[in-house]
Amino acid sequence: MIPGLKSVISKVSGAKADVFIEHGDKIAFGKFELECRSTPGHTNGCTTYVLHDKGLAFTGDSLLIRGCGRTDFQQGDPEKLYEVVHAHILSLPDHFCLFPAHDYTGQTMTTVDEEKRLNARLTKSKEEFVNIMKNLNLSYPKQIDRAVPANLVCGIFEAEAEAK
Repeated sequence: MIPGLKSVISKVSGAKADVFIEHGDKIAFGKFELECRSTPGHTNGCTTYVLHDKGLAFTGDSLLIRGCGRTDFQQGDPEKLYEVVHAHILSLPDHFCLFPAHDYTGQTMTTVDEEKRLNARLTKSKEEFVNIMKNLNLSYPKQIDRAVPANLVCGIFEAEAEAK
């Protein structure tokens, strides 16, 4: 654990944390400020953090590079995901750089413009998107039974167990 470091998570996530945020909240650190934008659909607690001064947004699992988070479990809702990604992420200026939580192909960054043009799912109509998401037929995630409990405590139980 790092002294003075606090965990932050969306209030609607139902998870434990030091600080709970809601849509529109601001997180100040040093000379910077992140705007919190609620972007549920993958999970209820998904949040995108926007650093307006630098033209950056951290999208978590809501928007991935050329894709998006799955919506077939853990409070997933494809209609909601489509709406919030378009309203709260793809509405940012085209030059904004987007950093997802992870990428399975090794890419680390994209832009609003690239995703508006090249995202195979989110360039579709809402109806087409929902149909795609409901028919992905993805396998059960290998680490989900470990990841969900960790997410609900901001990964703290692992840190505490390692410290012992």
